[in-house]
Amino acid sequence: MASESLDPSAQSQGASIAPMPRVSLQAFCETPDLAALINEAAGDRRMEKAHVKVNMGGANAAVEAYRTSPTPNIIVIESNAQRGELVGQLEALAEFCDSGTKVVVAGRQNDITLYRELISRGVSDYLVEPFGVMEFISALSALYNHDLSAPLGRVIAVAGCKGGVGASCVAHNMAWSIARDLDTATVVADLDLAFGTTGLDFNQDPPQGIAEAIFSPERLDSNLVDRLLSKCSEKLSILAAPATVERGYDLSENALDALVEILRATTPYIVLDLPHVWTAWSRRLLVSADEAIIVASPELASLRNAKSMLDNLRAARRNDPPPRFVLNGVGLPKRPEISPADFAKAVEGEPAAVVPFDAKLFGTASNNGQMIAEMEDGAKTAELFSDLARVVTGRGVIKRERKGFFSPILAVFKG
Repeated sequence: MASESLDPSAQSQGASIAPMPRVSLQAFCETPDLAALINEAAGDRRMEKAHVKVNMGGANAAVEAYRTSPTPNIIVIESNAQRGELVGQLEALAEFCDSGTKVVVAGRQNDITLYRELISRGVSDYLVEPFGVMEFISALSALYNHDLSAPLGRVIAVAGCKGGVGASCVAHNMAWSIARDLDTATVVADLDLAFGTTGLDFNQDPPQGIAEAIFSPERLDSNLVDRLLSKCSEKLSILAAPATVERGYDLSENALDALVEILRATTPYIVLDLPHVWTAWSRRLLVSADEAIIVASPELASLRNAKSMLDNLRAARRNDPPPRFVLNGVGLPKRPEISPADFAKAVEGEPAAVVPFDAKLFGTASNNGQMIAEMEDGAKTAELFSDLARVVTGRGVIKRERKGFFSPILAVFKG
């Protein structure tokens, strides 16, 4: 029942599933297949707050377990018994269930009458086997997230595989393109607290920024975040880094969870500009993001680091789209380079974009506090960021006639 990889439709479904709250879940399975599926689901990023324990023995084992023990928030029962026997098992279990415990039943009977009878007896949901990991997580999420009218914001995390590869430049230009080309509210959160350049790149000097949100958790709410945002355009806002070294910025693994949750609830697109560090919190953000992008340059150290990071993220994000990578600064004069084709072969994936080296264009834009499209709207480099914005937002790309070595990969990605 558990699968090695997820098909694109399931990945698309996964992007709209709200994370589970901090709950306890115990499953009582009859088959190893369902036990393996639930264990796989427990490792998904949307289930990271849930405490999951898988047992064998089905409904009878559950009844025996709870004769003397309190019940968890969710009980998952697998039963292939006929209707009368299944109802009897659940009635026996009901004698020991604490108030507020939700019961989910998994079985192979695709019977609407059975479903209605189970619901009328207080069962929260009935899942017909076989089902996939994301279907299971979606069913659990729906138990706690009833209001699905407002879609969750899409988090796009961008990190460089080494210093100086231009990850912030890619993140900022991509975010600017999302806001302008898709006419959608977008926030850039600069998480390079000591040396972040978001304020400089967007020609902003906000008196407050992301540090106030991170280091004042007792005050953190949507109103505070809204006050800390600096507006760059009608659709684009930034949470600027303090960019000072007057204090240390050692963050706990969960330090940014609350801020990201608030942004997801209030903003359609959130671009996280991550510094070149590999810490518990930075890895957590890359793993938990809807889209993870690694920026690399075409040389050996960058290749080694990019492969290491991409392999790690692929293993940690089995139920999500694979992490993407961008080759930046390609074609630096007199520098021996690894070709995009060889780079792609080594990391086992195609680049989402190949951005050419252009010292004058990027240098002028940086010094002026402007984006590339503001400097040369309609130019090929500006189109690269526009295409990348469409790919990571699931909109696909505009098919253009491209010529030359620096053409980006124009496959349409959904997710």
